[in-house]
Amino acid sequence: MQRSTDKILTTHVGSLPAPADVAGEVAVRHLIDRQREIGLDIINEGEFTKEGDWLSFADERFSGFTIGEHKGPPMVTRGKDREEFSHFYKWAAERGTLFFEPGDQIRKVRKHLVCTGPIAYSGQDALQREIRMLKSFAGSQGELFLTSTAPASLEVYRSNEYYSREEDFLSALAEALREEYKTIVDSGVILQIDDAWLPALWDRIGMGMGLEAFQRRCQVRVDVLNHALRGIPEDRVRYHFCWGSWHGPHAYDLELKHLTGILLSVKAQGYLIEAANARHEHEYAVWETTKLPEGKILIPGVITHSTDVVEHPQLVSQRILRFVKLLGKENVIAGADCGFGGRTHPQIAWAKLRSLVEGAALASKALA
Repeated sequence: MQRSTDKILTTHVGSLPAPADVAGEVAVRHLIDRQREIGLDIINEGEFTKEGDWLSFADERFSGFTIGEHKGPPMVTRGKDREEFSHFYKWAAERGTLFFEPGDQIRKVRKHLVCTGPIAYSGQDALQREIRMLKSFAGSQGELFLTSTAPASLEVYRSNEYYSREEDFLSALAEALREEYKTIVDSGVILQIDDAWLPALWDRIGMGMGLEAFQRRCQVRVDVLNHALRGIPEDRVRYHFCWGSWHGPHAYDLELKHLTGILLSVKAQGYLIEAANARHEHEYAVWETTKLPEGKILIPGVITHSTDVVEHPQLVSQRILRFVKLLGKENVIAGADCGFGGRTHPQIAWAKLRSLVEGAALASKALA
């Protein structure tokens, strides 16, 4: 991974709003060109080769699963936040304001997949298409990344009826994902692993378990991920987690201070975290007492999907400089809280990304 030395580098989390009236390779080229035009340093294909979805893209990439039904309400539709603010969630669901949906389209329902046989990876053709389009349209300029998903997050929409133990199911899922991870890294592209559901399950299942039990649960899943990453150079991997990032109160998100040990145990060089929204911005102070291991890079969000207010470049610069003061210029890359696709109107998303680049330039000037 590149480091911020002469200037503060910029990137984003992955998902970008799909351009209107174009599709397929034309859309991918448009998204890449737009990132270049704005001046982002580390880019991807906007997850458009995945139809902008960090989970359901994987539905067709594994053998051993069949479509089934949830036994009881899906875990992701429960939780303390939804109980405490039930009237808001009902109102928001009726109005369609939990996510931005162009043309009031209904967000597609995710499949629930049941493991009924041995898990194996079967997504090489689709993955090679992603890599080919990204590298072909982006060229050799700058650093490129592609996203994949952690076992702990894919697990949420899957259940197991084949393996005798939960550990065996997780290990098999991770071993299949390893093929995707290795293929991305071997192509010369940076691998980003998304794991939003690792911390976001706190108010669904964690609060009932208790903090220590939930932390152990998270660590087990990170250990499984690390086994899948064995032999893959850490400096080719970045890891992103957040708290689900839907448009809601998030009043019961688990505090970052309880998760830093788990986060930093992932065998990656870069860590992408939420740091710009009203629930988590104050947590930059965690790094006053938590040491970032040598050689690691923090990629905090300095713009956010959680509001349609476009951040002023001066505010973006101030946020960057907070982290630089604590961690050092070479250990910070400026990023976003989460993906913009499906959450933010395209005009707003691109305006925010432009503020990200302009704010990083102001921070670079201040540090010169």
